Amino acid sequence: MAILLPSQIYNLAAGVGKSFFENLNGGSNATITVNNTGANPVNLVVTRVNAPVITYVIPAANSLTLEVALLLVAALQATAAGAVTGTIQIATADF
Repeated sequence: MAILLPSQIYNLAAGVGKSFFENLNGGSNATITVNNTGANPVNLVVTRVNAPVITYVIPAANSLTLEVALLLVAALQATAAGAVTGTIQIATADF
């Protein structure tokens, strides 16, 4: 069964990070969509079961959609370049 979580608006000051999804009970298959509507890049930090932490840089005025197996944590972090704003939406699936 798939669960579409509500779209969340983020507005982070320079250097600030925030977690938007956590499943510390074995992970979930998920799709993450980040829309960066700000003037600075934002980092999407993805933590999966038995995998290294991966950071994706989403440039200003761009978006990224990822399909992730066994997602534990999805977080966003503003770079030192400045504040960031946009939306993040996560859909999980239990197969």
